[in-house]
Amino acid sequence: MNTYDVVVVGGGAAGLSAALVLTRARRRVAVVDAGQPRNAPAAHMQGFIGSDGLPPSELLAAARVEVAGYDGHLISGTVASITACPPANAHTRRGLEVRLADGSSLTTRRVLVTTGLRDDIPDVPGVRERWGRDLLHCPYCHGYEVRDQPLGVLADADGDTETLEQALAHTHLVRQWSDDVVFFANGQTVSAAAREELVARAIGFVPEKVTRLVVDEDRLTGVEFADGHFVPRSAVFVRPRFVPNDILLTDLGCATNTTGWVAVDATGRTSVPGVWAAGNAANPRAQVVTAAGEGSAAAIAINNDLVDEDLPIAVTNFRLGLPII
Repeated sequence: MNTYDVVVVGGGAAGLSAALVLTRARRRVAVVDAGQPRNAPAAHMQGFIGSDGLPPSELLAAARVEVAGYDGHLISGTVASITACPPANAHTRRGLEVRLADGSSLTTRRVLVTTGLRDDIPDVPGVRERWGRDLLHCPYCHGYEVRDQPLGVLADADGDTETLEQALAHTHLVRQWSDDVVFFANGQTVSAAAREELVARAIGFVPEKVTRLVVDEDRLTGVEFADGHFVPRSAVFVRPRFVPNDILLTDLGCATNTTGWVAVDATGRTSVPGVWAAGNAANPRAQVVTAAGEGSAAAIAINNDLVDEDLPIAVTNFRLGLPII
């Protein structure tokens, strides 16, 4: 039977956390997941209380076992579309159709989208290959592991002024973990004021465009430039542009905020009735622990919403002498 109370789209920390809460609330739940988590390249997950240092794949595997243990339905696949089916009248339930890429479909009363985001990173040879290993983006996730080492921060050569400012701010943040930090402007023009701030914090500055990250024996060793000179580094940080995987939400007509991200309330409720979003699909700053919390909050709100929808229907059925729901 392909009829559910809630379909969760995305099986990361937010989606599985929500599914666990909902299945424990005795809701019929399906989690549809394509198996491509954003943090897959990372060997370990930091900053998640009780699971610090755990490989992210192990966290998700354990969570799937927990959800399945409460009769949650785990589906491997990709959701192609979500279609809203408004209730016919005040005494019928709302419905949505979730269609998968393989042509199958699920019917559900509520949908939670936790499809995450993708990282738009500088187009420099070696960057994508080292992503999540020694080419890093989050100092709170990885800074402690590379503390006191020679570190770099790489600007995007094709970025705009805002992107450059974010990279500079990232550099000052990374300085918290090491006193040997170099900012690689990658051909971008840096103002005199910004350069003075770098000098004031003893941060190195290289203006030239980067040609590649140098890797020796599967380990980042430094950054190379067009003239051949080389700056040794043990790890390099970038400030990627975050792009939400929100096409399912925007196709449904979910409103966006001034930053272009799907607008949600404190529980993850979108502007489309019956549709919630949690984790990086709506919040670019959500780390794994944050996403799990947002999934839990959304699940509680969804269950409450289902109860609120059932109540007037139950009263009507009671008055008509129909079975209790």
